[in-house]
Amino acid sequence: MSETKSVFEAQNIVKRFGRSAVLKKLNLRLKQGEFVSIFGPNGAGKTTFLKISAMIISPSEGNILVFGENIKNAGDLARVEIGFIAHDTFLYRNLTARENLKFYGNIYGIEDIDSTINHCLESVGLLNRAEDLVSKFSRGMLQRLTIARAFLHDPTIMFLDEPYTGLDSTASVFLNELIHKFYNTDKTGILTTHNLDQGYDLATRLVILNNGRIEFDADKDSISKNDFRDKYTEIISS
Repeated sequence: MSETKSVFEAQNIVKRFGRSAVLKKLNLRLKQGEFVSIFGPNGAGKTTFLKISAMIISPSEGNILVFGENIKNAGDLARVEIGFIAHDTFLYRNLTARENLKFYGNIYGIEDIDSTINHCLESVGLLNRAEDLVSKFSRGMLQRLTIARAFLHDPTIMFLDEPYTGLDSTASVFLNELIHKFYNTDKTGILTTHNLDQGYDLATRLVILNNGRIEFDADKDSISKNDFRDKYTEIISS
């Protein structure tokens, strides 16, 4: 892949709910291997942007491109490239852990699905609960299965919307391990967070979203954590 080719690109994204515009001509372009942390106050549009990027909702205006293809046209081919962790688990409580992952595995056309499911369940410490109904799972177990679901199809692009919020310590450890493995395969990710320290440490690039617009975008190497914290405070206070 050439250095200039984008893996993911948001072009002039606008999202309106009624008369209110949550996102206002948002543009963001990522190359392979970039991991972007997006910071912003509540209501800045972070979750809305990730839902549009992950094909959960549609923009009012603008386009999302994955490997240069508009997701409006690419459909399922684009979904195969994307993983998404959000507050919604997207799990079916009347199915077992294995049945949930098999459902998504079939959607993604995963080969050798049983082996893949076993590997994913083992990676989050749930292989011994594979045949249990999700309705019987604790909150922490649901969190871990959600993480397994997102990584099941080995996505090229991962969207993580405040992924650590509410996670128990065990789930946080598993998520950290999977994110670092994701890094090491030179894939691309976008994380939204309120935690400046955590988001800074994970990122290769830092973005501040405020009032539906990107007001700061820089490589992490160009700004220290303390200076970035000052910049964030300046922007959201203006």
